[in-house]
Amino acid sequence: MSPWELYKKWFGAWEGATAKYLEQWLRSPLVLEPAGAWLSALMRSKAGFDQTMAAFWGALGLPTKRDQERAMHALNQLQSRLADLEERLDGRG
Repeated sequence: MSPWELYKKWFGAWEGATAKYLEQWLRSPLVLEPAGAWLSALMRSKAGFDQTMAAFWGALGLPTKRDQERAMHALNQLQSRLADLEERLDGRG
C-alpha cells in the first residue's frame, strides 16, 4: 500500500471520528447559547458602527453606502434599457 493510500485511510478514519464528536459538541446548548448571544452582540455593534460611519460620511458631504447602492441601481437600469434599445435597433436594421 502506498503512503498516499495509508494517509487517505488514516485521514478518513480521523475525519469520521472528529466530525461525529464535533457535531455533538456544536449542537450542545452550552455552545449554542453563548455563540448566539455573541453573534447577536456582534451584529448590533456592526449595525451601530455602520450607522455612525454613514452619518460621518454624510456630514462630510460624501455619498454613503446607501447612496452608492442607489446610484449603482440606477446605472444598472439605464444600462439594461440601453441594451434593450440596441437589440431593437439591431432587429430593425
